[in-house]
Amino acid sequence: MTRRTRFLASLLVTTGLATGLTAGLAPAASAQSVAFPGLESAPLPQVPGVAAQPVLTIPVPAPPRPAVEPVASVYPTRDETVGVAQPVMIRFDRPVADRARAEASVGIRTAPSVQGRFYWVGDSELRWRPHEFWPAGTAVTVWAGGQENTFRTGDAVVSTYDDATHLVTVTRNGQIVRTMRASAGRDSYPTHNGIYYNGWRAREVRMDSSTWGLSRTAGGYDTTVENGVRLSYDGIFVHSAPWSIADQGVRNVSHGCINLSPEDAAWYYDNTRNGDPFIVVGGPGRQFGEFDGQGDWNY
Repeated sequence: MTRRTRFLASLLVTTGLATGLTAGLAPAASAQSVAFPGLESAPLPQVPGVAAQPVLTIPVPAPPRPAVEPVASVYPTRDETVGVAQPVMIRFDRPVADRARAEASVGIRTAPSVQGRFYWVGDSELRWRPHEFWPAGTAVTVWAGGQENTFRTGDAVVSTYDDATHLVTVTRNGQIVRTMRASAGRDSYPTHNGIYYNGWRAREVRMDSSTWGLSRTAGGYDTTVENGVRLSYDGIFVHSAPWSIADQGVRNVSHGCINLSPEDAAWYYDNTRNGDPFIVVGGPGRQFGEFDGQGDWNY
């Protein structure tokens, strides 16, 4: 261990700085360590009766890359905390003809190190995601369009709807934190199985089935729901549905959305982030495979 590593590890333990640097913290792990890019890890002593110290991660600067295409936006935004299924989304100002050159202009570094891949959504949006869900507490630096952007992932909050039980089970870092009765898509409009993730959200969302081809006269709807969290670009939301409380936990009656009670929908809205995964299993619908903007994890 170098003198610098010994000094930094000692400083974090003896002064309490490890719990004060909230911008760079990851959740506690069973094997405690302080990770500094370019330095060896220093184990922290386990003190009986004292909570384990968290692991400190520091964003690794991305390599400077030439801005070959004008970038309109990068998501996640600077200093945002997102869920473990959130891909990096880079939107260019115009369609990109030379995709390989555009990919080469983007730099992505993570702490801890995470391997992933590029892929495209149309001709003007480049994405990158790890091969598996991000580790909780990952620090990410993205270099795109001549600018550097950093964000991090929060806890691993994973929700699973099992059609066999009509229940949504929510875990945080592997521990169950809530179980909610739910209703998914009825036989004519089954909710696709697969991995979704939380996207845009609003306290009030107008739902109009005519936007996807179903008129009100043919059994459609035009209504406003509360605490809506989008799971897919084609209109699948988790949302409050007080009209289906008697069906939740029993049968599927929606047009594809995940119906929750007002209390559970408010909890889900308040306790999850953009990028938190939502997994549907055991349903009669096909696999969520056709790319619609939030199907990144089914390929």
